[in-house]
Amino acid sequence: MDPRADPASLLPLAGGRYGGFMETLEATVNIDSGTLDPGGVNTMADLVADRLAGAGWDVERITPAPVEHHGQLGDAVIGRRAGNRPGDAGGRRILLMAHMDTVFERGTAAARPFGVKGERAFGPGVIDDKAGLVAGIEAVELLADDAAFDGFAELVLLCSPDEEMGSPASRPIITALAGQADVAIGLEAARRNGDLVTARKGMADLVIEVAGLASHAGVAPDKGVNAALEAAHKTVALQALNGRWPGVTVNVGVLVAGTRSNVVADHALLRVDLRAVTVAAFELARQEVEAIAARSFVPGTTSTCRASHLHTPMERTAANAALVGVAAEVAAELGFTLGDQATGGCGDANISTAAGTVTIDGLGPVGGDAHAGTEWLDLESVVPRTALLAGLLARLGGEG
Repeated sequence: MDPRADPASLLPLAGGRYGGFMETLEATVNIDSGTLDPGGVNTMADLVADRLAGAGWDVERITPAPVEHHGQLGDAVIGRRAGNRPGDAGGRRILLMAHMDTVFERGTAAARPFGVKGERAFGPGVIDDKAGLVAGIEAVELLADDAAFDGFAELVLLCSPDEEMGSPASRPIITALAGQADVAIGLEAARRNGDLVTARKGMADLVIEVAGLASHAGVAPDKGVNAALEAAHKTVALQALNGRWPGVTVNVGVLVAGTRSNVVADHALLRVDLRAVTVAAFELARQEVEAIAARSFVPGTTSTCRASHLHTPMERTAANAALVGVAAEVAAELGFTLGDQATGGCGDANISTAAGTVTIDGLGPVGGDAHAGTEWLDLESVVPRTALLAGLLARLGGEG
């Protein structure tokens, strides 16, 4: 092992970067960057791009194409650090993935700005995913600058603008970068017990629109075609899919129909959340949902179905389990144990996995209550997790 990448020597270097980590984290958390607020996301992108450029990264900024039904979202920022060991000399290209957007509306940061209480930090997006993003920057610079380790082909940090919506705009960017990488690492938060993530459910947010025929509900109800009734039948059929395949859940979370009680409803809309553990079950369940959407329970109704968000499952494989093994070795040298688990949430790791790149996630610091007003970051986890990430990058970059 290259002594420059010895975890015992990386740990104090990570400690030396803690103050800078906290300063950058506070600045990011105090920026409102909800996915549907491209101005806020681009303010985050400004900060991240300036931070990277100031430290000698090669920086690229991409404005993705507008997204159907949502329009123009924020920019993606890509930072690159080249090593001195090209791929043909055994070095690896590693893609790190973080996201700049949050689920919170504009004004949230002013209402509850970044703050520290005891060993926890709080604020909108503090752990999902701003701490992971900042930890990724610090870990790369710790390794490449402070430790002067360059035994890798390239380290690439992607900061996406729309992960909380399923990355509809940045998906092509993620797919392309993953296709160029030997390994992908997600910087989402570690689980509460510190575990990494080797499996994520697949998710489809499906929108079913039903068309019927309006008519006076009192005078000529028989002349109408009730889209609300059709939607009700579809809801019953969709909910009945729960339990048909192991690990598959289907939820009709939104159902709206009609305009007035005295008018036969001529339209209805359902939003369906479909999740599955395996790719095979995901495809079977999705086909069945689309079949129910296409079927007319009420004669005269017609329906369409489209996917608003779509992630195929990230399954635990021997390859990403092996990455956990490498990370666990680094963690042991840092003085703590490390495991892995599955989670029901989706992320950009689903996309890199679908691109065929072996992927591991949860390399950010420890925290919890994502998407809630109580979202928190475990400050004691920052230094050891930054050293863990730096050590893992070194081993996977050229030695693993």
